[in-house]
Amino acid sequence: MRKPRLRRRQLWRLSFGLAMVGLTSTLLTGAGQAKESPAAQSTSRITASDGTQYTATNHLLPSARGHGREWMLAWAGSADPTKPDFMAVLDATKGSASYGEVVNTVTLGPGLANEAHHMQYVWHKGDRLYAGGLKSDTTFVFDTSQLPSLRLAGVNVASDTPCGTMPDAYQVMRDGTAYGSFLGGGDVAGPCTYTNGQVRTGNGAAGSPGEIVLFDRNGKTLAEIPAATAAGEDPKLCGNVPVLKKATCANPHGIMVNERRNILVASDFVEAANFSSPEAPLREDLARPTVRVWDISNRKDPKMLSVSKVPDGPRAQLESDPIWYESRVLMEPALPNKPEHKGAFVSSMTGGAVFYTPDIKAPKPVWKEIIDDTSAYREAGAEPDVRGGGDNSSWLMVSPDDRFLFHTVMGVPKAYGQPLDKTTGMVYVLDIRKLLASGDNPKCSVDRLKEVFDGGQEHDCPAVVGTQMIRDVTDGGPHWGAMDNFAQNSNGTWKETKKIKRLAVANYFIAGAFGGDGDHRVCMLNLTEQGKLSMDRSFRDENTHKPCVSFNRTSWPHGDNGDARPHGVLFTVSDGVLK
Repeated sequence: MRKPRLRRRQLWRLSFGLAMVGLTSTLLTGAGQAKESPAAQSTSRITASDGTQYTATNHLLPSARGHGREWMLAWAGSADPTKPDFMAVLDATKGSASYGEVVNTVTLGPGLANEAHHMQYVWHKGDRLYAGGLKSDTTFVFDTSQLPSLRLAGVNVASDTPCGTMPDAYQVMRDGTAYGSFLGGGDVAGPCTYTNGQVRTGNGAAGSPGEIVLFDRNGKTLAEIPAATAAGEDPKLCGNVPVLKKATCANPHGIMVNERRNILVASDFVEAANFSSPEAPLREDLARPTVRVWDISNRKDPKMLSVSKVPDGPRAQLESDPIWYESRVLMEPALPNKPEHKGAFVSSMTGGAVFYTPDIKAPKPVWKEIIDDTSAYREAGAEPDVRGGGDNSSWLMVSPDDRFLFHTVMGVPKAYGQPLDKTTGMVYVLDIRKLLASGDNPKCSVDRLKEVFDGGQEHDCPAVVGTQMIRDVTDGGPHWGAMDNFAQNSNGTWKETKKIKRLAVANYFIAGAFGGDGDHRVCMLNLTEQGKLSMDRSFRDENTHKPCVSFNRTSWPHGDNGDARPHGVLFTVSDGVLK
């Protein structure tokens, strides 16, 4: 039986606003002894538009030398606000003598406590690397051509995007430009003029409305694009604090682009400023249930095609607070890749459900729930009373071959008044082939309470084919993930592949007095042809020798800087051996 007070208190653990008030959590005891670093240093410098000179310094260990390999990049913030944030480069070449080792840390200056957040979802040969600082309202752009070394190529600072704050996620285009989602409102309250001359009125930083930004290859703002409609939205559905004359739910978090179809899809999250302290109002109309779609034929001036709402589901009748309805707090959209697949997926963070629409370009997309995380918990072997509502579900991604949908769930710390290892985090895999094959008329719809627990009963509903529990007994769990989209050729070179065999996940959301900090591990999961998941136990921390790489440690290649918090993760390959 759920305890409403505990559930309501748990919402504060969503803690986006904690970054805005600069709260920090207690540091955990790190592994590894203090030692002199043998790292070779090299520094690149960029002067931003505000005149500040930014630096990125590589600290490359001897183990990074040798023939080109596959690397995992982990965008990490120092747990000590007086220490620099950094991009960690880990050896991700299975079978390598240094597999799992942090072989380089690229420290950033002069700014501290950026709240390192997301990068792009997938990296391709030639891509620049886009990494966002949620708290600092800054986007860092790196040249990846000399991996495992990185060079700073550009910095986009707060004054470069006056109509938006809190950069979240990025999508890199074939021409090297990139779209980014900005969750929060403009730098100051009041009217803001976008690049196309349109004006929207907002209630200030971390408020509403957010925006979409188009960057060039060096991080320069090419266009600020309004996410709010000109007419406004239903004020009963879309609350704003302070109240706006034209209500809006426009707080874009996840962002997906299909260049072939010229579409951009963004999911709305929360009005972050209103989660900044326990005294702030907590209302269900601040938990967003909406998805926005643009036609990006004109890259600098996209046309908004639709704003649609996902439905409340059958589990709503069990919940004591609308915050936990299936439709609330949409975190991530995901798009299929094949030309014949026109639909889209979206997941809800406090709602704990995944939805699907068969045609995302329709004037009024119709969404149906296709799985409640509750049924995935059943498949994973969780306790019978662990449900999806409030489970902090996060990363969502379709495999390049359109066979699988990958999804991470952080878990619901203390939501049931139970031990944290009971309300576990997990990663699960759905086989979505039947659903995509159903074309314009899918039958799958989780609309009965029985289907919440047993899964959708229609023939085209996706099947849970793989699960992996990741128990984090702090206050977090697996939040973000990445697909390994590379395979090694027989001659030692590498190629991009559509057959995913590994996933990586990071156990960290946002730190603060209300939780979401996690245990700071990055884990590697193996994926079979059938979609089964298992922990890669050979991907071990070089200090503890336990599976998963811990970012709680004393020493790094850049010195004795203590614990760090990994958020975004990404697979990459040295340019010279990627064909």
